[in-house]
Amino acid sequence: MTRDSKDTEDHWQNVYRTKRPESVSWYQPHLQLSLQLLKEAGVTASSRVLDVGGGASTLVDDLLDQGICHVSVLDVSDEALALAQRRLGSRGELVKWYTGDVLEIALPPGGFDFWHDRAVLHFLSDPVDVARYVQIATKTLTIGGYAVIAGFSPDGPERCSGLQVARRSAEDIAALFAPAFTFVQQRTERHRTPSGLEQSFVYVLVQRH
Repeated sequence: MTRDSKDTEDHWQNVYRTKRPESVSWYQPHLQLSLQLLKEAGVTASSRVLDVGGGASTLVDDLLDQGICHVSVLDVSDEALALAQRRLGSRGELVKWYTGDVLEIALPPGGFDFWHDRAVLHFLSDPVDVARYVQIATKTLTIGGYAVIAGFSPDGPERCSGLQVARRSAEDIAALFAPAFTFVQQRTERHRTPSGLEQSFVYVLVQRH
């Protein structure tokens, strides 16, 4: 069964209205592995980077610190984006903010060189939703662009924020993006939540061709 966009929005609005960004299970002060993969893929100051489901993440801060001029953040929750905007202050004016469901929002075709997603795809389990996600990423990334996709690995938790997730291996993720993308590399991460639990993540870097 495909997910309901309004239910998704309501869920994440409630999360960010009731919890501090530093207390949610996926919080990291800096997304070091994401930043490393983006660097290895050749991100530059002129790269156009889209953080899908970026919410209140600090990835946007670190990208701006690196002098990357064209950063966009997409999230279904305007509450989450407002937290990031307040944290950035005047620097937030340098960022393009998209509020909406990644499966429904209009994004510029070929408008980005890098697509970053830490734990959005893993909430999609219906094949129709997954195919739609990949179609949008394919259309949105320029030829030669890269996608960094991260989510729970097969030995990771079955749920996140009270929602069922799809646990996938690097091979699973790469297969979803074939044949429009070529697998480049994978990494694993043992993420420690603010409450001290460990979660297994897998990160995959694929290139659009």
